Amino acid sequence: DYCGGWVCFFSALLMIGVVTMLIGDMASLLGCVLCLPDDVTAISFVALGTSLPDTFASKTAAEQDPHADASVGNVTGSNCVNVFLGLGLPWMIAAFYWSSQSDDMEWQRKYSFRDGLDWLGPKGDRSQGFVVEAGSLGFSVAVFSVCACVTLLLLAVRR
Repeated sequence: DYCGGWVCFFSALLMIGVVTMLIGDMASLLGCVLCLPDDVTAISFVALGTSLPDTFASKTAAEQDPHADASVGNVTGSNCVNVFLGLGLPWMIAAFYWSSQSDDMEWQRKYSFRDGLDWLGPKGDRSQGFVVEAGSLGFSVAVFSVCACVTLLLLAVRR
């Protein structure tokens, strides 16, 4: 019991990060071999790998609880952690990285005159920052939200 368990906690977080990096690289290589884009590989294989342990934990909790409240809480909590840590932490690290970098000519060429980046300064004189171009995340969030609402509605009707 070192430092009240904090050494174990941060060691576990470090190992989770290392294993996540390895799984991401292996999934990317598998997608390359199967001629699948990284988006499809991430949505299918990596998401499956992060969700399967939660599925088994939820199944066990649902079998032990007559109303399955613990399993619903487990699914909701684990998905929130996956989304908030899986997206928020890398984006925060990338934002700190890009704000600490000196001027990159390629970044300036690509983003200096682009619309919608006024928070980085006026066009032509923008400070460097982490830019994420919009993609298909809106559709994924919409599908998740609809499925979550249907699931909660079904649970309410069953009671």
